[in-house]
Amino acid sequence: MITYNDIYEALRKEKYSEQLQKIDKKFILDVADYLREKKQLTQKEGDMFSEVIVKTKKQVENAISIFKELMLRRKKKILQLAFIAAETGISKSDFDSMLDFEKEMFDKIVKSMEHTDREIAGCLNGKKEKCANTLVNFKENVEEFLGLDGEMVGPFDKGELANLPEGIVKILVDAGKAEFVEED
Repeated sequence: MITYNDIYEALRKEKYSEQLQKIDKKFILDVADYLREKKQLTQKEGDMFSEVIVKTKKQVENAISIFKELMLRRKKKILQLAFIAAETGISKSDFDSMLDFEKEMFDKIVKSMEHTDREIAGCLNGKKEKCANTLVNFKENVEEFLGLDGEMVGPFDKGELANLPEGIVKILVDAGKAEFVEED
């Protein structure tokens, strides 16, 4: 069972190290169990435990705050690693220290950066059709789909704005799933 001190120690290690710290694969589930258990304690009624309940509520608030800061620091480190990986082509440093969802996020960020680099290179090499994007507003939710260049595009939520290639925009607008956004 994880404790408040375990959560605090994980943050302390992450805070004072440049490398992404290894945490147990079940860490988030353990934190969720810890918070659930503590919240149940705070919901018990009785004057005899009122001081204990107040302290427990404060501990839960602090644990949530510490956990959020820990996740934020880890995201920042993963973004930095993704930037380095996209620029250098070396991508597996600290990969073992990432949780499964962090690895997925890392891969998506790197792929997105590489895709953007390819588009920029295409524009510089005279492929103007790659540079011609149009801003659209989605009128309904649209699942992820395969773009004209073979890359995955989306998903998009209703009301979301996106700057997409004209060929894709035409298909979406014709299908009534998106509308052009007038740019001033």
